[in-house]
Amino acid sequence: MASVRIREAQEGDCGHILRLIRELAEYEKLSEQVQISEEDLRADGFGGNPFYHCLAAEVLPAPGEPQGPRVVGYGLYYFIYSTWKGRNVYLEDIYVTPECRGQGIGSKIIKKVAQVALDQGCSQFRLAVLAWNQRAMALYKALGAQDLTETKGWHDFCFEEEAMRKLAGK
Repeated sequence: MASVRIREAQEGDCGHILRLIRELAEYEKLSEQVQISEEDLRADGFGGNPFYHCLAAEVLPAPGEPQGPRVVGYGLYYFIYSTWKGRNVYLEDIYVTPECRGQGIGSKIIKKVAQVALDQGCSQFRLAVLAWNQRAMALYKALGAQDLTETKGWHDFCFEEEAMRKLAGK
């Protein structure tokens, strides 16, 4: 296996992150839902008050290889707050390119997010997964995550923009 580094994403990684977001959406059969741009990623993640944080998984070239490091995965997360548990981190996306799966890169991203969460005083690390993605669920469970739908009966809900407009009277 090639050497892999998990690092904080930099503003210059936004093109790679967007490419990987589009690959993830295609994998999830939801390509038409990606509306974000590279400029949005820059503005929202690299200003004075970022809306998200991101880790980049980079394959490092072997000594003597002419190519530089290659971004092959990412983990995009942000902080949330629980009135019962306090600080939490939410992993919005985790993705590794198909050719690099099975090498432990996803686990390394998850472990790094857990480290960030602990360093920031978080009591929980949350994420969601599509019901058909059994491979991801098996990984998360193997790493110690609880399936809250199974164990607690929680369901995630979302108000999309149109519903928000109606709620806000606009």
